[in-house]
Amino acid sequence: ADSGDVELELSAVRHQPEGLEQLLAQTKFTKKELQSLYRGFKNECPSGLVDEETFKLIYSQFFPQGDASTYAHFLFDAFDADRNGALCFQDFAVGLSVLLRGTVHQKLKWAFNLYDINKDGYITKEEMLEIMKSIYDMMGRCTQPPLRDSVPAEHVELFFQKMDRNGDGVVTFEEFLEMCQKDGNIMSSMQIFENVI
Repeated sequence: ADSGDVELELSAVRHQPEGLEQLLAQTKFTKKELQSLYRGFKNECPSGLVDEETFKLIYSQFFPQGDASTYAHFLFDAFDADRNGALCFQDFAVGLSVLLRGTVHQKLKWAFNLYDINKDGYITKEEMLEIMKSIYDMMGRCTQPPLRDSVPAEHVELFFQKMDRNGDGVVTFEEFLEMCQKDGNIMSSMQIFENVI
């Protein structure tokens, strides 16, 4: 009876993904790609859900030369669309689809959401600086040539000079979208996300 109770308990905590047809409609992945992604997801996360600590552990394996924990926190937050503190396969597949196969507008919306840490619809200098520092921490101190400690703040200042069109100290999605679409340099600097996601 005890083993039956354990099995019942385990099945209750396992998360069942959305149906394949629904995920096909929500993403730009093929059936085979979704099946392959799901196998990998289930291999790393047998319960079907990933909490933030597990996500950080998995993600840090890709950046052993630095500390990826803070950036992984922000990334987890961006993938956790329903804000329930856990990623299910659907969260992962939909987010990955946007990043890999989304339109420019969808990718920029996703990036804006990443920068907008408190999700109030604005990017502040403080939020941008937190993200930039986390990226530099993740890349590690072994970059050549070594980066000065002031580089993240300089990056943020340049970003705000270009983006904050009305000088109110915050960047709206409209400002972000307009400048990214106008300025090829900004678009190419946004490619950092494709390298660290």
